[in-house]
Amino acid sequence: MTTLIKGGTVVNATGATTADVLVDGETIVALLAPGSVALGADVEARCDRVIDATGKYVIPGGVDAHTHMELPFGGTNSSDTFETGTRAAAWGGTTSIIDFAVQRAGERVEQGLEAWHNKAASNCAVDYGFHQIIGGVDEFSLKAMETFVAEGITSYKLFMAYPGVFYSDDAQILRAMQKAADLGLMTMMHAENGPAIDALAEQLVERGKVDPYYHGIARAWQMEEEATHRAIMLADLTGAPLYVVHVSAKQAVEQLAWARDRGQNVFGETCPQYLYLSLEEQLGAPGFEGAKWVCSTPLRSREEGHQEAMWQGLRTNDLQMVSTDHCPFCFKEQKELGIGDFRSIPNGIGSIEHRMDLLYQGVVTGRLSLERWVELTSTTPARMFGLYGKKGVVAPGADADLVVYDPNGHTSIGFPTDADGNPTGRTHHMNMDHSAWEGFEIDGHVDTVLSRGTVLVDGGEYHGHPGHGEFLKRGLSQYLI
Repeated sequence: MTTLIKGGTVVNATGATTADVLVDGETIVALLAPGSVALGADVEARCDRVIDATGKYVIPGGVDAHTHMELPFGGTNSSDTFETGTRAAAWGGTTSIIDFAVQRAGERVEQGLEAWHNKAASNCAVDYGFHQIIGGVDEFSLKAMETFVAEGITSYKLFMAYPGVFYSDDAQILRAMQKAADLGLMTMMHAENGPAIDALAEQLVERGKVDPYYHGIARAWQMEEEATHRAIMLADLTGAPLYVVHVSAKQAVEQLAWARDRGQNVFGETCPQYLYLSLEEQLGAPGFEGAKWVCSTPLRSREEGHQEAMWQGLRTNDLQMVSTDHCPFCFKEQKELGIGDFRSIPNGIGSIEHRMDLLYQGVVTGRLSLERWVELTSTTPARMFGLYGKKGVVAPGADADLVVYDPNGHTSIGFPTDADGNPTGRTHHMNMDHSAWEGFEIDGHVDTVLSRGTVLVDGGEYHGHPGHGEFLKRGLSQYLI
């Protein structure tokens, strides 16, 4: 099938231009100036499908490089499956995800990777790849790392948090980074001082401070800054490139900026929740309500300026990407596991459907340019994790992953009610009984979404199906030096 998207403004990280986009099958084959006869005067008549994008932006499909579908955590599993989570991604203009295959201490890396392939295969609505979590650095996992590139997995993740589950000590991190430097793998790091956090959390609970708010107090910003600095120094010693996930503290951004200014190959990612939500307003909500916003790293104090520091880091390129860390849990039965002890609240927020919209608000408010919006949400993730050329750009030869975005549209997030206050439905498609973004009003709207030339969303209707998404066998990061 051939498709022509006509009349829109094509926005790439390098600039915006008025152009028609011609798609043949799964691939973009041409960008045409309006009225161009380069391919014949009747190109529109010869296309099977024409999409009118007049007054709208045509952007590359979003690449969310940090998701957790069906993740076992805290005695339960994240509530989105690969089917429901990728469907929600499509609704929000994200056409590729990179999830995390999991190995815990005592397990074999190969078994974890196989399990994630089995979960995702034939279930995804959009294309997907994997990072590999290494939860037990030993001779077997270090040997398994040698097979990653051939498997199309060119990044792996370590945790400085969660002792007894995913935690790696400094010696283990050192050995893994040495191996990664040799293989050309990107090291991803959850940078929080887990043992110290556990001690603080225990002290708080002993004093009766058990509400969700104290999740943020136990995971103090000092714990993030210290671990970020330690990860930077280990990466400097070993020569491994470093990508710090879900940065939330302004002091951690300062550490990343310091390392980059001295020439180190270090990168940082933040998430929508750290741009908008706060310790005081969300985690500090009355009663147990704050559990909806328990995630790690935690929401930070607005009074201390962390949110504005994240926006500034995105403007100055001290932070290079915005992913979601999409790890949703329902409030009933899942978040409620932590009633009486914040340590037992499953950590995670659902945002995969809203990332593109929430970041577009940075354009609306003047914090970001159009081009930077695309760069943060699509182009840099594709470059960082070995997908660029096929993903992350509107150009001939790229996959036809395209979003028609209406800047004059509007999106409301939440659970509408009738005149009596009874729920009448929900405005999101994630498998959750609440929304972390309830009440947010978005200037802008995802109108049409194509994945490899196939229309997934159009006119407020979903046309996708499980199994359309293909596994992305990724190359090496373009940011390796």
